[in-house]
Amino acid sequence: MSNDSSNTNGKRRGIYLLPNLFTTAGLFSGFYAIVASMNERFVEAAIAIFIAMIFDGLDGRVARMTNTESDFGAEFDSMADIVSFGMAPALVMYNYALADLGKLGWLAAFIFVAGGALRLARFNTNLGSSDKRYFQGLAIPSAAAIVSGLVWVGSEYGIEGSDIGGIAAIITICAGLLMVTNFRYHSFKDVDWKGKVSFLVILVIVLAFVIVATQPSLVLFSIFFLYALSGPVFTIKNVKKLKLEHVVGDDDDDDADFNQDGDVDKKQKKESDKDE
Repeated sequence: MSNDSSNTNGKRRGIYLLPNLFTTAGLFSGFYAIVASMNERFVEAAIAIFIAMIFDGLDGRVARMTNTESDFGAEFDSMADIVSFGMAPALVMYNYALADLGKLGWLAAFIFVAGGALRLARFNTNLGSSDKRYFQGLAIPSAAAIVSGLVWVGSEYGIEGSDIGGIAAIITICAGLLMVTNFRYHSFKDVDWKGKVSFLVILVIVLAFVIVATQPSLVLFSIFFLYALSGPVFTIKNVKKLKLEHVVGDDDDDDADFNQDGDVDKKQKKESDKDE
């Protein structure tokens, strides 16, 4: 028997190094955030989660740019995300503000973790059929940014976690629930990053960096908090009549009830075509 029986058709099986290095770096950042929070270094823990977000944004883009996309990379990325953006923010928040709430505290943290896991599972199963312009439910990195951002703001401004335990629990639970809703969030994947822009746009970007640099914790938390609110507002604004399936549950109608950019309701158009 040949010693190469483990290789199919003589081809070597392996893992692409570069994109998975970024994924591993994001995973390490999430794990570091947990350890830092256990040692009550909450600012470092929150910053580590934001750093994990940067690595999470880079790994997929690097894989596409270098043509090194793989099923293993996609699965590894999902496993890393549940640690960095599910477990890590929940445990950081628990150690900072939820521990003194007893059962309510760990239940709030668990709701966030469960919401993140369900969000990732739904995203992976709908990957080929969903509208690329929008996310169905709040993306898990954005939810993690809200929870860790609150910890960062509280720690930087000297606020004791026990003093805002109730508010922290509500925000953590709401962030977890928003991930499993059908509210629509702009994904910004339709932005032409290679296109030309005016000089004014560059000035606005520079100004944005300056604003973030002045108070990074408060500015980043505010941005992601407002983004979380944009989903319900966008959904309610763009449907003629709000239904339960627009909020939660199976959403099989895709864009059926949405009137975006003045488009006609698809269901209504089909029915009018039949009548004619």
